[in-house]
Amino acid sequence: MSKPVRPILIFDSGVGGLSIYQEVKQMLPTLPVVYCSDTAFFPYGSKPEEAVIERTSYCLQTLAEQYHPPLAIVACNTASTVSLPRVRKELGFPVVGVVPAIKTASEQSKARCIGLLATPGTIRRSYTDQLINDFAGDCHVIRVGSSELVDLAEQHLRGKQVASEQLKRIVAPFFYHSRQPDTIVLGCTHFPLLTDALNDVIPSPVQWVDSGTAIARRVHSLLKDNLPTSHERDIFTYTGKSSSVTALAPALERMGFSSPIRLN
Repeated sequence: MSKPVRPILIFDSGVGGLSIYQEVKQMLPTLPVVYCSDTAFFPYGSKPEEAVIERTSYCLQTLAEQYHPPLAIVACNTASTVSLPRVRKELGFPVVGVVPAIKTASEQSKARCIGLLATPGTIRRSYTDQLINDFAGDCHVIRVGSSELVDLAEQHLRGKQVASEQLKRIVAPFFYHSRQPDTIVLGCTHFPLLTDALNDVIPSPVQWVDSGTAIARRVHSLLKDNLPTSHERDIFTYTGKSSSVTALAPALERMGFSSPIRLN
């Protein structure tokens, strides 16, 4: 009799990592998942790097002790770019990070002009500069930073209407110039939750690119010899006040989660 497969972890500061969760479940529908939203420390993008590293380390170690996962995904661009070296040393299992899909965008862009829509911290980070130099050196790259869009994605998943005028204002800088992108990287995992709404406000069609599919493929390659044939509902955990996740319940139930539980 085969032993039960332990759940993987997906960790983020909020609900953005649910875009990664959806891609993983589409590729691996029977894989059990524990998702953790660190709502008590949200958002990460505006926090000092050392604080993000400490918080990511603390939460992942707490989750690892409770669930004994075979693998974790740090489904936050900010946490991935600053925390991965430390948490990979501390944890005894693979940790998959998320970085802006600059390489994919460069491969897909015919105009050789791409956009990067991310948090202000991500667009300024030297790691992002290196990705652009390595994979999009022949492209004109327009960077737009927005913390507001993170909050709008959180509201959207809680059932609140997102004003199109706000979205228009956020993406407008991509289209100010004579060279306009034909491909835009969604460089924060929150942003794919708003792809349909963003499509409704842009003046010309673009390809939206994110890291979700690549992360799902990586998870599959690491776990392919140890996948279950079925499992029960996934687990959604959170930090902070229960009121912060109450409005998420309908969306979480549709995705396949049991009732949210606070991380101990």
